[in-house]
Amino acid sequence: MIKRFQAWLQQKEQSSKPQELTRDNVPEHVAIIMDGNGRWAKHRGLPRVAGHHNGMKAVKRVTIAANDMGIKVLTMYVFSTENWKRPKDEVDFLMKLPQEFLAIELDELIEKNVQVRMMGYREDLPEHTLRALEEAERKTKHNTGLILNFALNYGSQREIVESVRHIAREVEAGRLNVDDIEEATIHSHLLSNGLPDPDLLIRTSGELRLSNFMLWQLAYSELWFTDIYWPDFNEQHLREAVIEYQRRSRRYGGLQ
Repeated sequence: MIKRFQAWLQQKEQSSKPQELTRDNVPEHVAIIMDGNGRWAKHRGLPRVAGHHNGMKAVKRVTIAANDMGIKVLTMYVFSTENWKRPKDEVDFLMKLPQEFLAIELDELIEKNVQVRMMGYREDLPEHTLRALEEAERKTKHNTGLILNFALNYGSQREIVESVRHIAREVEAGRLNVDDIEEATIHSHLLSNGLPDPDLLIRTSGELRLSNFMLWQLAYSELWFTDIYWPDFNEQHLREAVIEYQRRSRRYGGLQ
């Protein structure tokens, strides 16, 4: 009994020690709720838009870091369907950021073989925002490296409702039998169709909620929260999150 306890204690001590990132267990899909831009700016006596602008810089460095780590999909929560409730001048600024970001960074993303995608409701977006994103999608569609997936005007509850509506129409039209509806059926109607579910969700700024983000897809994702505001998030923070992910045992409801 004592020997078993000592062995258990030794194993626990080893598991609590810092680890190096290993290349053979990198999460395939990392999703990030990029939170804290406004508070970052407030703490510095700056307008909220300054936080959003500096958050854009974090998008680039984290994208490059994720690509270098071998992560295959990086989904970034840029703007939710609820964010339209914010002041108009802030929303207008946010809608200009994708255009600014891609105008500056698209060539380097192409050089690094990154594929840009957008996941959200395009019909509500300003024309200049949508045009910039669709141009980036077109120019990078044959790239085979990291998929940089922007969740823009995205809301998971709306996504699930729309999925159910599409399935109901197929049943009504006789193209689908009710008894044939399963998890894969719903998944195929989500905006993330074709992408693996996130292995790891990161949320910055210390908030501990999902904020209507990929509620279906995050069913068995590992969650990692940090107090760091998004504009300060960097490669080292991403490494810490991935290392923590690699320390965990994913059981998907079973035993191991």
